[in-house]
Amino acid sequence: MTIVAPPETETVSNVIGGEERPAASGETFEKLSPATGRVISVVARSDARDVDAAVTAAVAAQPEWARTTVAERGARLRRIAQLLERDREELAAIVHVETGKSPKDARGETDAAIEMGYFVAGEGRRFYGRTTTSAVANRQAMTVRQPLGVAGLIIAANTPIANVAWKVFPSLLCGNAAVLKASEDTPQTALAFARLAAEARLPPGVLNVVHGFGKEAGQPLVEDERVAVVSFTGSTAVGRMIARVAGERLAKVCLELGGKNPLIVCDDADLERAAEAAALSAFSNAGQRCAAGSRILVFDSVYDRFKELLVERANAQRVGAGEDDDFGAVINERQLQSMLDAIDRARDNGATVVTGGTRLTGPEHDGGFYLAPTLVEDAALEDEISCTELFGPIATLHRVSSFEEALDAAHATPYGLTAAIWTASIHRAQEFVARVQSGVASVNGPTYGSEPHMPFGGLRNSGTGWREAGTEALDVYSDWKTVYLNHDPAAL
Repeated sequence: MTIVAPPETETVSNVIGGEERPAASGETFEKLSPATGRVISVVARSDARDVDAAVTAAVAAQPEWARTTVAERGARLRRIAQLLERDREELAAIVHVETGKSPKDARGETDAAIEMGYFVAGEGRRFYGRTTTSAVANRQAMTVRQPLGVAGLIIAANTPIANVAWKVFPSLLCGNAAVLKASEDTPQTALAFARLAAEARLPPGVLNVVHGFGKEAGQPLVEDERVAVVSFTGSTAVGRMIARVAGERLAKVCLELGGKNPLIVCDDADLERAAEAAALSAFSNAGQRCAAGSRILVFDSVYDRFKELLVERANAQRVGAGEDDDFGAVINERQLQSMLDAIDRARDNGATVVTGGTRLTGPEHDGGFYLAPTLVEDAALEDEISCTELFGPIATLHRVSSFEEALDAAHATPYGLTAAIWTASIHRAQEFVARVQSGVASVNGPTYGSEPHMPFGGLRNSGTGWREAGTEALDVYSDWKTVYLNHDPAAL
């Protein structure tokens, strides 16, 4: 089926203390459809006053929420997941309209959010601590989790409903109250989630949503002394700022940042399947994945044949917001122009644009923010286009002579998020997994792909070492408490 946008332009309000309200200033901004360039919502433009109100509501609600048992909290989150599942089509329609991706991709993303909700809710029946021995007689030693307080959650627009689920579910399960600073590019998605949370009878103030821009709404959240943990998904540059500001007051900081992820194609690879995986890695979701395979490193002996196969797949990509399209628009005009400028600079530096490199226009694309699937070769490994995350459907092709050269090239960026290798050799595969400097390694698969029960995150400029999703996400949103129970046998 084809999901279409609702005919009216929606007004998107903040959610503070269980109430939907406009920005304190009364100001708004317009959100444009990436697919058409038309206004689809008018959004509250929050500032420090709104953030202060949201944090105040969270501070007031958090103690009572933390006093509920973790099993009760898990049951409430399970109810939210059930409502997400009930309203799957409606939520997918919002994601489709706000992001410009196909309805099928929007449904897949919504399914990922639902599964994350069910997984985290199940942790309410585990929530493992540890019981161990003590060197002291008549003493039992154990560890238990305790909430942090208020969680400041700042998300990206690339997979909006999944991004909300990744942060909100584990932060609330751990007994925190949350203030979610939604992406200015996907405000309706965050509001829809908050409305379902209210329907699930999440207590007012436990989840608050503020809309607006980074400096006006995100920065006050990071600066607020009452926010115990800040979890951010986005660019490395903004992540550095958050680390400085929140670190100054010794808040806990979880950063899931950029990637410039290598995909190595060895001389013994199944080239047809490798080309398919490389195309998915580079172009799916319009390349708007921190785990996108944007650097493709190919052994000399198979380079020409692999390039031919990959160009075929790039040129076969259907670009648009329809049900059968392979990928859609990039999120906004500014991002699109930044990508086009980077491609122009690469040309000026001597790189060759093998295919793509232009904005798509015409009846199916006019008004939208569409970039043709782009492959670039002859760029040096140290060039901007080879080592800077562009967050679009752009990949560079590089020749390598050996496994060792491929591994060196894989590490020739400041990032370390994901990496993939295509090879028939178990020896190469095992050596790659052992030595590649990344948070995720894939053998004979794409560079992207996460599951709710598996941790995700990166090294170096890709993050601060914490992992979201999986049971490991609970370590972001809780602290450990060591407990000693002493008893006196004489008192029996």
